[in-house]
Amino acid sequence: MRTTWRPAAGIAVVLLAAAGCGSDGGGDDAATAPSSTAASDGVLSTADSDLGEIVVDAEGRTVYVFDRDTAGSGSSACEGTCLENWPAVPADEQNPEAAGVNGEVGTIERGDGTRQVTLDGMPLYTYAGDADPGDVTGQGVQGVWWVVSPDGAKLTAAPSEPAPVPGY
Repeated sequence: MRTTWRPAAGIAVVLLAAAGCGSDGGGDDAATAPSSTAASDGVLSTADSDLGEIVVDAEGRTVYVFDRDTAGSGSSACEGTCLENWPAVPADEQNPEAAGVNGEVGTIERGDGTRQVTLDGMPLYTYAGDADPGDVTGQGVQGVWWVVSPDGAKLTAAPSEPAPVPGY
């Protein structure tokens, strides 16, 4: 059987595929990371990783907590070069949405007036060294950076390979 290319049909397929990328909050949306188990329009969701089920941001990047932060303090200890290596997970609203996350999701206001997402009172960060969604290369860096489970607990399992050491 011979297949021929029909431009109108091809365009229709591309448009239908693009329309499926949006989310109306229902159905099974395409995940940003191959390992994502829950996708949403929220700032947080969950994904499977080498460390088990973890929390990821809206782009599927692994989120971390920093041991130098204090839960419930309303502030972050990560500033300057630290923030370059460990960007804050941003929020546009005070009560961000999260899918599959059991811990208490909230925000703090940073010194520059932006909002940072928190989980159980701990500010959340991504890691500049994670190249792709689902990477967990920041796990255990300098013994103070930890991947987070959906219930808000930090995971302290050793990474499968040594993590690079960023500046603070």
